[in-house]
Amino acid sequence: MGLKQTLFKSALKRTGRKALGTVASRSSNGQGEMAEMGFLEHLEDLRWTLIKAGGGVVGAAVVAAFFRGWIIDTLLLGPAKPDFFMYRLLGIEAELLDLQNRTITGQFFADWGTVLAVGLILGSPIVVYFLWKFIEPGLYSSEKKGLRFAAVFATLFFMIGIAFGYCIVTPFALQFFANYSISAQVANDFDITRYFSMVTWWSFGSGILFELPVIVYFLARVGILTDRIMRDYRRYALIVIMVLAAFFTPPDPLSMVLVAIPLLGLYQLSIGIARVVGKRRQRDIDAALA
Repeated sequence: MGLKQTLFKSALKRTGRKALGTVASRSSNGQGEMAEMGFLEHLEDLRWTLIKAGGGVVGAAVVAAFFRGWIIDTLLLGPAKPDFFMYRLLGIEAELLDLQNRTITGQFFADWGTVLAVGLILGSPIVVYFLWKFIEPGLYSSEKKGLRFAAVFATLFFMIGIAFGYCIVTPFALQFFANYSISAQVANDFDITRYFSMVTWWSFGSGILFELPVIVYFLARVGILTDRIMRDYRRYALIVIMVLAAFFTPPDPLSMVLVAIPLLGLYQLSIGIARVVGKRRQRDIDAALA
C-alpha cells in the first residue's frame, strides 16, 4: 500500500508540473494525444473564438436584414392583428392594436433593432458551437459527451422557450393591455418601439426561463445542487416561479398560470436530471477512490 501511495503522489506531482501554465489541447494528428498550449496561444485561440462567434451573429443579422420585411410585417406585427393564427387556436376574440410612431427615430431603431435581436436569436446556436469547439480539446471523452448533450439541450430549450413566449405569452399579454382601460376617454394607442421591445422581451425572457434544466444540470455536475435539495425546497420554488411568471407576463391570473405551468413541469424535469447526474457523479467518485 505504501508503494502505491508513493507512485500515485509522484505521478500527481508530475501531472501538476506539466499542467502548470499550460492548457491542454488535442494535437492535429487525430490520435487523441495531448499537446501543450501556452497561455498567450490559448488567449489568442479565445480571441478568434469570440470573433467567429460574433461573426456568426453578424451573419445571422445580415440574413435577417434581407427578410426584415417578412419578419416585421408577419412575425412581429402578426400578434397586433386580429387574424393572428394563435388567436384562432386559443379562441381569443382579439382586437386590432393601433400602433404609432411618436419619435423621429422611432421607426428606424424599431426596424434595425429588430434585425439585431433576430440575428442574436438565430446566431445563438453558432455561438454555442464555437464556444464548444474552444473548450472541447481540454475535456475527457466522458466530459465531452455530457457537455455536447448540454449544448444541444440548451439550444433546444431556448428555442422552445422563445416559441412559447411568442405564441402563448405575447397574445395574452397584448390583448390584456389592449382591453385594459381606466376611462373611455383614454384610447390605447401603442408606440411602435415599445411594442417591438415588449414582444422581444416576452419571447426572449421565456427562452431564458426555459434554460432551468440546463442550469440544474451544471449545478448538479459540480455537486452544488441535488435532487433531494430540489424536492425539499419545492414549495419555495413554487413561490419563485409565480414571481417570475408575474414578472414576465401582464398581471392577470390567466397569463401567470399559463407561464407557471410549464415552469413547474421544467422544475420537475430538473429534479429528474439532478437525480441522474448525481448518481453518475457519485459513481465516478467511487470509481476514482477504489
